[in-house]
Amino acid sequence: MNDVLQEVYQRLIDAYGPQHWWPGESPFEVMIGAILVQNTSWKNVEKAIANLREHDLIEPRALFDVPVEELAELIRPAGYYRMKARRLHNLLRLVVEDHGGDLDAMFAVGVHSLREELLGVNGVGPETADSILLYAGNLPVFVIDTYTLRVMARHGWVEPEIDYHGLQEYFESHVEEDVKLYNEFHALLVRVGHKHCRKTPKCDGCPLADLLPGGRPVEPEW
Repeated sequence: MNDVLQEVYQRLIDAYGPQHWWPGESPFEVMIGAILVQNTSWKNVEKAIANLREHDLIEPRALFDVPVEELAELIRPAGYYRMKARRLHNLLRLVVEDHGGDLDAMFAVGVHSLREELLGVNGVGPETADSILLYAGNLPVFVIDTYTLRVMARHGWVEPEIDYHGLQEYFESHVEEDVKLYNEFHALLVRVGHKHCRKTPKCDGCPLADLLPGGRPVEPEW
């Protein structure tokens, strides 16, 4: 890990401790959450997953057999529930029809091939695909999100106009390829982003505040 990222990681782990992310009782539940968390809070996702669990639907084939309209009602607490029901069903089609409903077999395909398969699913973008690979599949992919960009760009560690893949390449080329480390580092960046590096930054009390160039954040272009 280079000196900048080592400093960032150490400050965040000292400030917040281990994050135990991603919440979920099974890899399949993590996959469901990766779809449902789009544009909503995790508290709402938990309510939707609780509905699925109550109906014994935390299993790929069982959930795939649920009509999309019924699925939408079950995940209503997650918001945008009709759209997310279609997206979840699209993901389930990949799991069930292409991989026989066997997550172990699916994740054994290989990270690069599976990433392309996931990105071919309507409703699955790079962040969702990479979250599934890292958090459900325990595969070494560094997840990038808006918080990560804000933290890195506002401190001047990357160019503000860097894109998703450029920032991912930066992390993967400077951080040891280790699933647990990727998991923890991304979770810590989400934590500091949620608390401080918001759309309107709240730098007071941020463990990275004194690292800002000239004491002022540089705004990213995302």
